[in-house]
Amino acid sequence: MEADWDELSQIQLPPPASHPLPTPASAIAFDTHQDLLWTGNDFGRVTSFFGPELQRYTSFKAHTDGAVKQLLFCDKGVISISVRSVHLSSRRGITQWHLTADGGYRHDGFKDLRCMSFTSKGVHEVLVAGCQDTMFRIDVEKGTITETLQAEDGYTLMKKGGQYICAATSNGTVHIIDPLNFRVVKKWKAHKEWINDMDAKSDFLVTCGYSRRQMQTYILDPFAYVYDLKTLLPLPPIPFHVGAAFVRMHPRMSTTSIVASQSGQLQVVDLMNPNTANVRQVNLYETFLTGLEMAPSGEALALSDSLCSVRIWGSPTKVRFTDQSQPTEFPDHTLPHPKLDWSADTPLSTIGMPYYRESLLSVWPNHFIFEVGAPPPKVDSTVLSSMKKAELGHWAPNPKRTRRNQVSKRRVIGRDSESLMAPKFLSEKARDKSENKEVPERRMSETLEALTDMMLDGSTKKDVPVMYRNVEIKYSKFGVDDFDFEYYNKTEYSGLETHITNSYANPLLQLLKFTPLIRNLALHHAATACLFESCLLCELGFLIDMLEKANGQNCQATNFLKTFSGLSNAASLGLLEEHSPNNALTNMIQALNRFLMDKLTSDFRQMSQQPSHLDHALTTAAMANIRSTYTHELVYPPKNPMKNPLRAPRATFSQILKASVERQDQNRGWCDRCKRYQQLAARKTIQQVPPILMINAAIHSHDAKQLWATPDWLPEKIGIIVNQGQFFCYEGQDLEHHLRRNFYDIQVYELVGLVADINSGENQKSHLVSMINVSPSSPDENQTQSSWYLFNDFLVRPVAKEEALRFDPSWKLPSVLTYQSVKASHHIDDSWKDRLDTSLLYRVWTPPQEPDAMPTDFVPLKAGEPVTPGTPVAIDAEFVSLQREEIEISASGTRETIRPSRLGLARVSVLRGAGPDEGKPFIDDYIAISEPVVDYLTLYSGISPGDLDRATSKHALVGLKVAYKKLWLLLNLGCVFIGHGLPKDFRTINIHVPRPQVVDTVDLYYIPARQRKLSLRFLAWIVLQEDIQQETHDSIEDARTALKLHKHWQLVEEDEGRAVCDDMVRDIYKRGWEVGFKAPGARLRSAQQQQQQQQQQMFTEGGRDTPDAMRGMETPRGAMTPVRPGTAKGT
Repeated sequence: MEADWDELSQIQLPPPASHPLPTPASAIAFDTHQDLLWTGNDFGRVTSFFGPELQRYTSFKAHTDGAVKQLLFCDKGVISISVRSVHLSSRRGITQWHLTADGGYRHDGFKDLRCMSFTSKGVHEVLVAGCQDTMFRIDVEKGTITETLQAEDGYTLMKKGGQYICAATSNGTVHIIDPLNFRVVKKWKAHKEWINDMDAKSDFLVTCGYSRRQMQTYILDPFAYVYDLKTLLPLPPIPFHVGAAFVRMHPRMSTTSIVASQSGQLQVVDLMNPNTANVRQVNLYETFLTGLEMAPSGEALALSDSLCSVRIWGSPTKVRFTDQSQPTEFPDHTLPHPKLDWSADTPLSTIGMPYYRESLLSVWPNHFIFEVGAPPPKVDSTVLSSMKKAELGHWAPNPKRTRRNQVSKRRVIGRDSESLMAPKFLSEKARDKSENKEVPERRMSETLEALTDMMLDGSTKKDVPVMYRNVEIKYSKFGVDDFDFEYYNKTEYSGLETHITNSYANPLLQLLKFTPLIRNLALHHAATACLFESCLLCELGFLIDMLEKANGQNCQATNFLKTFSGLSNAASLGLLEEHSPNNALTNMIQALNRFLMDKLTSDFRQMSQQPSHLDHALTTAAMANIRSTYTHELVYPPKNPMKNPLRAPRATFSQILKASVERQDQNRGWCDRCKRYQQLAARKTIQQVPPILMINAAIHSHDAKQLWATPDWLPEKIGIIVNQGQFFCYEGQDLEHHLRRNFYDIQVYELVGLVADINSGENQKSHLVSMINVSPSSPDENQTQSSWYLFNDFLVRPVAKEEALRFDPSWKLPSVLTYQSVKASHHIDDSWKDRLDTSLLYRVWTPPQEPDAMPTDFVPLKAGEPVTPGTPVAIDAEFVSLQREEIEISASGTRETIRPSRLGLARVSVLRGAGPDEGKPFIDDYIAISEPVVDYLTLYSGISPGDLDRATSKHALVGLKVAYKKLWLLLNLGCVFIGHGLPKDFRTINIHVPRPQVVDTVDLYYIPARQRKLSLRFLAWIVLQEDIQQETHDSIEDARTALKLHKHWQLVEEDEGRAVCDDMVRDIYKRGWEVGFKAPGARLRSAQQQQQQQQQQMFTEGGRDTPDAMRGMETPRGAMTPVRPGTAKGT
C-alpha cells in the first residue's frame, strides 16, 4: 500500500425493487477477468460495478432463498451461493444454470450452504459445503452435481491456498483438505469460538476470529493467526490490538497481508516480520466495516460497511482491478434522432419511414383481440330459483356470497391461464383413431409429465407445479362419460370427481380411506343392519369399498356428500360451501375434521350402546373434568424478541404437539367456591392416547408458517409416552434413543398422510389436496418403504417423500395431519365380507295405503333361497332430474356445458337371472326424494309426479340408503349383474361393480368399428321379436328384456359358436341401417310426433288450416318415409 493510497469512490448499494432502503452487502469480490466489482445482498441479488468510479453495470436476482454467501469467477461468468442454491450467470446477468433444493435442477441435500472453492481441476469444478453433513462436487461446465461427499464438520468459509483447500468450521477450527480425494489431512484450532474471516495465498493461511471473555461476551482476538501450508505448522501470530476482523493476502507479494478492524484501521504486515506495519485509517462515521476484499492486481481495496456503502481505496494515479483485463461488454450507444421542424402544418408524408426487413411492431395482425368490455356475470341459480314476480320484473333475496360492493372479475384474457389443460374427449380420440390420424397423445402426456415435474426456483405463486393446480372436468355433448380421466391418473388408486357440491371434502375422505383402522371399522359397520339415513359411517364404508373396487378408475362421493349436506348441524357449523362461500377452505376442512370424528363415533354407537371400537381408535382420554376429544390443534410458541434468533433453537414438531395437547386454556366460568363468574384455567392431563391421531395444523401466524417452511420439520414417525398423567413426545434421534433403551412403554406413530391447502395464484381459487403414504394401508407386510401419492381430486400421481413433506408459506401449507400407530399398519381386515347382514334382502315393503298390495309379478326372496357368488340377476333403474344442466354460450355462439344435469335414483328393479323363478323381480323399490324434482322424465322413466312423495305415492317408498344397500349386498355377495347400458346406471347410483360381475347387452351386441350402440327397444324387436316401451319405460320390463337378450346370446354361442354370434351382430347392424335403427312402433310414434310439430309450426306461422293441408300430412299406419342410412339415431 503506497503512501498516496486513499479513498477513491464510495457508493450505496441500490435497494431491491420491493424495499425502499439500501441493503448491506453480504458478499463482495473483485472479478478475476474484467474490471468489475461484484456484490451480493441479503435478498439474493447480485450487482456489479465497473471501474474505480463504481459505474453500475449489471444487477439480477440469483437466489430466492436468502443472502448471497460467496462469489467466485470463471470464464463463463460469476458463481454465487446461498443457503439452498448455487447459481451461475454470465457477466451480463443471463442464467447459465441453477441448482436448488426447491426447484429447477433439484437436489434435496442443499440445506444450509455457506461456502465454496475451486478444486484441483481449476475453474472447471467447484466444491460446495456449509453447516451440514454433506459436500458436493459441481461441474461448472455442465451445471450438474458429480459427487456427494461426507463432510467431517460444518464449514462456514473456504479458501484455496497452495495445494490444499482450507475450510473453517463453526467452532474455530480450520480443516486442511486435500483437493484430490477431499480428505482432511490436518486440523488446526485457530480460535476459541468461531472464525470471522480468513485468506490463503501460496503457502500461508491467515485467520481472524472471536473468543469468549468474561461476562460471557464475544470479542475479536487481538491477533491474526498464521499457518504454514507447506509444513502444516503454525507460525507466530500478527499482533493487532484493536481486534483483527478481516484479512487479505497480497496477490503479488506472497508474505504480505492486510489486516483490518471493524473500526476501519488497516495494517499492511509482512508475515516474516510482523512487528513492522504500515497503518492507515478509513474515515467511518457512525458505522463499521463488514467486509474487505483486494483486487487481483493488488492496486485496489474494496470495503463494505454497515450503512450499505462500498468504498474503493487505491492510488489516484494508477488503479486497475486485474493485470490483463478482458474488455467489458456494454450496450451500443443510441444515435440521437435528427431534429425535425414540426408544426401543425407539417405534412405527415414528409416524415420518412426507416428501412426495415421485418414486420413492424405497429402492424398488428387481424386476429389480435383487445377486450374492451365483458358480459355481465351469470345470475346465481339460487337467485333464479327464489325469484318472485313484482310489478316491474322479478326480485329475490340477496344470497350475500360476496362482500359489499364486491363484483367478480369477468375478463376473459388471462383467466384460467394457470389451470391444467384438459385432454381430448374420448369420442375425439376414437374418431381420430378410426380416421388413422397421427395423434401426438404420447408426446402430450410426456409434456404433461415434464411440466408436472418442473419446479421453478423460488416460492412465488406462479411457480406452483402443474400437478398441484386446479383440475376441472370438461363436458362434451356425450356428458361426463366422454371425459378422459385416465389422462390424469395412471395409478391403481382412484381419485374423486369435483362437480359435486361440497367436494372440498375429497382430500379428507381419501385420507380416511388410507387409514387402516378407520377403513376397517367403516366397512364392518356398513356390513351390519344399520339403516339410519343420516349415518355417515355407513356412507364412508360404501365409499371406501367403491374406491377399492374401482382400482384406479374415477369415482365420486355423491351419496356421502348428499347425506352430509342434509345434516342440519353441518349447515349451522358453516361446513357447507353454499352457506359459507367466503370461508377459507383450510378452516372449513379442519372444522369438518372435528365434525366427522364426532359424527362417525356417534354413528358407530347407534348399533351398540357399549363403548365402541371407533371411540377407542380416535379418543384421547383426559381427566374427568375435561371432555374427551377426537382431534388436536397445534399451538405454536410466540417468538421471544429478547433472544438471539440466530442462536435460539427452533421448536420441533414433537415439542409443538406436546404443548398443544397439554395446553392450559383460560375461560370465564362459574366458580362454586367464589359463587361468581371467574377466569378459570383448565389443563388437560392425558391418561391414554389412541392409535389414531387426527391433528389440525391450525396455522394462523407468520411464525407458524415459517416453522412449516423449515426443511424436514414434519417427522414421518413420532413416539409418545404417557406416564403418570404426563405426555411426552419424541422424534428423530430422541425417538431412536428411547426405542433402544426400551425403558418406557413408548407408542410409535407413523404419518399416514395430510391434507394441504394450495394457493395456486391470482387466476385460481384456493383448493385442497391430500398427500398420502399408501404403504401402511397395503396388506403386504414386507412393504416397509414409504410410498407417497398426491391426490388432487381425480388427478393422482406418485411423488417423492421429500416433495410430499415440503411446504412453502406462499402456496402450500398443511391443514390436517393423520398419524397412526405402527402396530396397525398393514392390518387390512376383510372379514366383514363373511359377516354381511343380508336380512334386508328378505324384507318386503308394502304401500301404506294398502298393506296387502304387492306387484302382481313380484316374488320376494324366500328364507331358503341363497344368494351365492356368480348368481345372475337382471337390473334396471329409472331416474328423475333434480337439477338442469348449466350451459354457457360464448360470444362466438358456441355452447359449453359448465355443469351437467343432476339425476336422482327414482326406481330400481332386480330380477332373478336363473332358477324356477327366472325373470321374476325380488327387488322393486321406489325411492322417496325430498329434493325438488325439476323433471320427472316420465317418457323415459315411467315416473309420474307424486310417485316419489311419501304423502301421495301409491308405491312402497324406501329411502335411498335402503335401495343402495340392497344393491351393495348383492355386489359383495358376488352376484353378476345383467342389464342394458349399466355403466351410466351404476354411475348415477354411485356404486362401482367390477367388470367380471357385469354383463352388459350393449357390449354384447356391439361392433366397435361402427361407433354406434344399439338401443334396447331395437334389439328386443329385431332379436326377440318383441315390442317393448310402447308407452313409457318400465324398469322390470327393461331388465327382463336384457336378461332374454343375454340368454339368447348364450344359447347361440353354446350351440353354434362365437363366430355365428359375430355374424348375427353384423346382420343386426345391416338390418338396422335399413330401418334407421328403430323398431316399427317407435318409427310410427316418431312420425306422428313430427307431424304434430309441423302442424303446430304451420299454425304458429299463420298457414292455412284446410282439409287439403291436413290430408297432405297424414301418414298411413305402418307406413314410413325411407330413411337414408346414417341420418337417424337410435334411442
